[in-house]
Amino acid sequence: MLTIGYVDGIGLKSGWESLLQPFNVERNLSKRVLFDLVSAYCSKERYYHTLGHIQQVLEIVEGMRTLVCNFPAIQLAAWFHDVIYDPKATDNEERSAEYAATALKNLLLPQATIDAVTAMILSTKYHQVSKEDIDTQILLDADLAILGADEPEYKFYSKAIRREYGWMPEEEYRQKRVQVLLNFLKRERIFFTKNKVFDELETRARRNIQAEIKTLSSNA
Repeated sequence: MLTIGYVDGIGLKSGWESLLQPFNVERNLSKRVLFDLVSAYCSKERYYHTLGHIQQVLEIVEGMRTLVCNFPAIQLAAWFHDVIYDPKATDNEERSAEYAATALKNLLLPQATIDAVTAMILSTKYHQVSKEDIDTQILLDADLAILGADEPEYKFYSKAIRREYGWMPEEEYRQKRVQVLLNFLKRERIFFTKNKVFDELETRARRNIQAEIKTLSSNA
């Protein structure tokens, strides 16, 4: 079951340390980057794009580990992909990729890893990817996995998104949110990964999206 309410801080910290261990990153530098990440995801204007979301993405990526080509890169992309998040901006993905590149260079990670991470983060802007890029497919699917959550969890998510767009007038929000949701329904598949896990999420996601569209339209 997908959950976004509970955050395992100790588990996230341990996972971060394990992720960087093979790169022999200096411990204090690692802690500093983690502190900045946590601070960004815990900012008061965030209600969905929080550490809870990052934890969920990481957990799903872990479950797909046997399919992944570059596991450290996809984990790092999961950590950094929403580090910059301003609902009023249109360049969050680009700025998040730049943030990641700077942080990872400071950690002295290989350039090939940095390039892979930034490319995956940029792909989250339009959620499109080539059929050959398995790692990015899994990251994108993990990022959208909440769409296939159980009904109560999905409603929690949709309310959290509305709060992040609290500055937007109700009618405008409804219209734009419906358009975003319709774009998902128009896709042949919402999730790129074809296995039992994502097949089940696909069915629930379409049901959840249709229900939200109906609610938004009926209250317009």
